[in-house]
Amino acid sequence: MISIIAWLMVVTPLLASPAFAHAFLDRSDPPVGSEVTSAPHQISLHFTEGVEPLFSSVEIHDAQGAAVAVGKPHTAPGDDRRLLVDVPDLHAGHYKVTWHVTSVDTHKTEGSFQFSVIH
Repeated sequence: MISIIAWLMVVTPLLASPAFAHAFLDRSDPPVGSEVTSAPHQISLHFTEGVEPLFSSVEIHDAQGAAVAVGKPHTAPGDDRRLLVDVPDLHAGHYKVTWHVTSVDTHKTEGSFQFSVIH
C-alpha cells in the first residue's frame, strides 16, 4: 500500500500540465464601445499579461471598412502589458479596432472592439 502511495506522489506531478495564461484584453483607451468627444492620437490596449510587439498587430477601420493608417505597435516604457499604437487625426464616426497579439509566453490571441468619435 505504501508503495502505491509513493508511486502516486511521484507520478501525479508529472501528469499535471503547466498552466500557461493568454494575453486577453483587460481594458482599452478609448474604452470598448465608448463615444469620445475628441479623437485619440493613440490607442492603448491593456492586456492581462505581457505581449511581444514585434509579433503583434493593431488595425483600425472606419465605418465604411477603409483601413486607417496607424503606427507600429509598441509597448509602454516599463509595461509590456500595455500595447500602444499611434493614430492620425480621426474624423467623427465609428471605428473598429482589431488586434492580434503574441504574449511573452508565445500564446496568440486576437479580438476586436468598436468606439465612436463624436464632435
